[in-house]
Amino acid sequence: MRLASRFGSNAHTIRTDAPLTDDQIREVAPSIFAETAHESRSERYTYIPTADVLAGLRKEGFQPFMACQTKVRNSDKREHTKHMLRLRHASQINGKEANEIILLNSHDGSSSYQMMSGVYRFVCSNGMVCGETLNDIRVPHKGDVVGRVIEGAFSVLESFEKADEQRDAMQLLTLNPGEQQAFARAALTLRYDDPLIPAPITEDQILRARRRDDLKDDLWTTFNRVQENIIKGDLRGRTATGKAMRTRPVTGIDQNVKLNRALWVLSEEMRKLKG
Repeated sequence: MRLASRFGSNAHTIRTDAPLTDDQIREVAPSIFAETAHESRSERYTYIPTADVLAGLRKEGFQPFMACQTKVRNSDKREHTKHMLRLRHASQINGKEANEIILLNSHDGSSSYQMMSGVYRFVCSNGMVCGETLNDIRVPHKGDVVGRVIEGAFSVLESFEKADEQRDAMQLLTLNPGEQQAFARAALTLRYDDPLIPAPITEDQILRARRRDDLKDDLWTTFNRVQENIIKGDLRGRTATGKAMRTRPVTGIDQNVKLNRALWVLSEEMRKLKG
């Protein structure tokens, strides 16, 4: 079942509740199946299509549940642009959240193979990216790319134990209203980082629960509410000149990953302060 067909204006995406097929992925992220590297690449560039890496990961028990690629203005780069896969290992498909390996790559030189830890929360169909304290594997386009990416995937898989520990610890910490406001205020500065322009929305708006199950005061739930409201957008706000507007979803692959990681780090730092 397709849950989404677009990832905002900057990328196309698909996420399903069953492993994606190649045909489903190809429809929204053709760059994963590029037959050659972009013409701008030199002879030193080792071209290994992401499709080959995906085939190797599948053999090791990893399955893709989400795929997207960046939307580019230059149609010449559409078949080679940056793309992202989120995969789960057979041992990790359970519970209210699923640990996911995030795989980034491009065939135009804008990205090496990069892997990091992620958490997918089923109730809000939203994916988080774990912070800087966890594995971040980068594999350049040279040598045994497939073998090194598979090795990196298992390294990220091992880091999930630490991610689970951090998540469990966040669930045990209760934040009072003032602490929740402080957390939300810090999150807004991560999203709207110009100190001269006030954020178009308030702390109360991004702390607002979208479902009854999120009416809890623990750090993990607070983090989830804030992350979902910021990433998905569509909140009524005001520009610096007072004009009514709605916030945009965070759609770019790089921006989404960067903001998600920053929010995870913010939550972990709050946990350390409270703990």
